[in-house]
Amino acid sequence: MSKPKVIVTRRWHRDVEQVLVERYDTQLNEDDHPMSVAELQDALRNADAVLPTVCDKVTAEVLGVDNIRARILGSNGVGFNHIDLDAAQAAGLTVTNTPEVLTDCTADLAMTLLLAVARRAGEGERHLRNGEWTGWRPTHMMGTSVTGKTLGLIGMGRIARAVAARAAHGFNMKIIFHDPFPPRDEDIAGLNATACASPEEVFAQADFVSLHCPGGKETYHLIGTDALKAMKPGAFLINSARGDVIDEAALVSALDSGEIAGAGLDVFEKEPTVTAGLLKMENVVLLPHLGSATQETRKAMGMRVVENIDAFFKGENPRDKLV
Repeated sequence: MSKPKVIVTRRWHRDVEQVLVERYDTQLNEDDHPMSVAELQDALRNADAVLPTVCDKVTAEVLGVDNIRARILGSNGVGFNHIDLDAAQAAGLTVTNTPEVLTDCTADLAMTLLLAVARRAGEGERHLRNGEWTGWRPTHMMGTSVTGKTLGLIGMGRIARAVAARAAHGFNMKIIFHDPFPPRDEDIAGLNATACASPEEVFAQADFVSLHCPGGKETYHLIGTDALKAMKPGAFLINSARGDVIDEAALVSALDSGEIAGAGLDVFEKEPTVTAGLLKMENVVLLPHLGSATQETRKAMGMRVVENIDAFFKGENPRDKLV
């Protein structure tokens, strides 16, 4: 009996690729180039399973191609707003993602951004590497303390709760949050976290606002001109969730005018393009979508995809099935 044909859209952790090659008739993206619309369409025509990443735009155009052979999209990542789920369902495709396995890694990265922008770490490293440092002095590169400040979370899912635990227990921060689907009391036990009725209530109180909401129509440009004006003048904005939650033009304006103090961003509105104004600002820390970028986590994510497609091809229901 022939093995199902699997096409992987980007390079994955080498151990995961090895497993896929052993179990399936696997086609790897050897040069790791971003696939075009035509290439994604060809993959759907020629494979039983297509394994995209969160940066592959699996749109209605891609999914509207004739003669689709694929039966499952095993996406490598927790987010799924890069896939048109309605179009996938209409095409008869099962879609899965990889929740849970990247929670701690992404929470670590969110705290990295928060600490780096508060303490001017990116600016300080550039200053030193450029040979501009002349030695310690009392007024040099003073940043903002983190311990004891108020952290406001937009969204209170797994990653947000992991950030809250680090902030509350590691830095004695006060935790406030807004989530239209509030967590269970037992999920936030020990965090001393206070729910807010609206995002605006969070903005008004928080010294640091960290975004942990999904992308999509409901949250598109949630952080725009009005939201930024509602934040405290000395507040910092942290985004390790989805880039299109922020209107980057409005953010540049708010940073330039001093409406907020700074931002730490791991994701971007038109990724991989970054708004030019952000690149010029010293009070912004910018990372190239590193939220889950550890050896351990990327392997775990890939193996979660393998688990999902293994179940599918055995006739079982994948545990991370979206549609």
